[in-house]
Amino acid sequence: MHIVPVILCGGAGTRLWPLSRKSLPKQLLRLEKHSLLQETVLRCQGEDFAAPILVCADEYEHLVRDQLAEIGCTAFRIVVERIARNTAPAAAMAALLVAEVPDALMLVMPSDHFIRDSDAFAAAVAAGAPAARDGALVAFGIEPTSPHTGYGYLHAGAALPGHPGCFRADRFVEKPDARSAREFLLAGDFYWNSGIFLFSPRIFLAELAAFRPDMATACQESFAAAKQTSDRLEPGKEAYKAIQGDSIDYAVMEHTGRAVLVPVRMGWSDVGTWEALWEQADKDGSGNAVKGDVFALETVDSYLHSEGKLLVTLGVQNLVVVVTEDAVLVASREHSERVKEVVARLKVDERTEVANHCLCFRPWGWFKSLDRGDRFRVKEIMVKPGAQLSLQKHWHRSEHWTVVHGVAVVTCGEKRFLLNENESTFIPAGTVHRLENPGKLPLHVIEVQSGAYLEEDDIVRLADSYGRADGQ
Repeated sequence: MHIVPVILCGGAGTRLWPLSRKSLPKQLLRLEKHSLLQETVLRCQGEDFAAPILVCADEYEHLVRDQLAEIGCTAFRIVVERIARNTAPAAAMAALLVAEVPDALMLVMPSDHFIRDSDAFAAAVAAGAPAARDGALVAFGIEPTSPHTGYGYLHAGAALPGHPGCFRADRFVEKPDARSAREFLLAGDFYWNSGIFLFSPRIFLAELAAFRPDMATACQESFAAAKQTSDRLEPGKEAYKAIQGDSIDYAVMEHTGRAVLVPVRMGWSDVGTWEALWEQADKDGSGNAVKGDVFALETVDSYLHSEGKLLVTLGVQNLVVVVTEDAVLVASREHSERVKEVVARLKVDERTEVANHCLCFRPWGWFKSLDRGDRFRVKEIMVKPGAQLSLQKHWHRSEHWTVVHGVAVVTCGEKRFLLNENESTFIPAGTVHRLENPGKLPLHVIEVQSGAYLEEDDIVRLADSYGRADGQ
């Protein structure tokens, strides 16, 4: 088989706040050994699969590349979206790439789902592949274990002749009410819609043109105007912006006569809530899922997660407690679905904790906020080997840099010089400057900012290796 994994790296994951935020959504979080994105890529390796295509927003491209490098994935292509247009246009852009390969199939899947049984996943893909080669648009349905109202459902119709394990998908149902969900569970022939699809790119593009000709045409125009390299495609901005976005389900699957369902039981979860994460996690003898520095006494059936600080619980049950450096969430497990309401309220109040962690990743490395007060801010900066920050200046703040590990090359006005461990320098406000790491080890610098305005948008970039605009 020649199957190209197409991994959709969108989604904000607001229901997993405060771990998941706009700057680091849930697919990029390391909830276990690997992130959900890394697990998705690792699941699709082997002789049956080609190099993956990943579709992501431009702000996550450097994080996606870093995470691929961590797991040794060196062959891939990234489709970079400057603006999100839902899953159907994302799949169409990938399909236009895959269609260049004769007889290829594409396996489209989210990057933020959990699958415990990779063998069952592989078996389901193998079962659906012959049908996809015969022109079917295959959807993978999860055998339901409860009357869940947070998932869409698929109904299995008649068996597909000549293709064991495949059925006509004769009905797509959006998230049902509780009564309908119970009826679906009792019926035994309804399945949760996993959002995973397998089909020929040519067939998908033809069906998209039949049901959404406006979208198909705009995708073709955007693809023709795309900027391409060997491992990157950036769709033509104006044509892509004009697309009226929609999901694969709405744009194609609910209208096509080619929809086929492959049922599978593979320990699947969309990890959409803290409750779902608790259900999937390993637990201690008291039913607690614990991660980090946690001391739980007389605590049962709870999800307890600390990102550094000691978390102590006593005499509680059925709780979610998540501690990060700048926020603490305490909620009952049964209300964990409503965390997105909290995030919406915080967004209205313009709380920075909605979007950013104390640790903020950049293409050149990361910075971490250590302290902040009136007219000062302290950061730790890590610069990757061989990387450099932009050539820049700030109007309202000065900066003091102290190297704590590694060697830095500093540009300050007309001067360019080395800064070794335990050495420091001063960057006056308004002075053009740059920080570089010429070494083979990470460079760590403590930066102390002082001035009347200390936000990240006080920056004028004169040159940048990563094509960023000011304020990014």
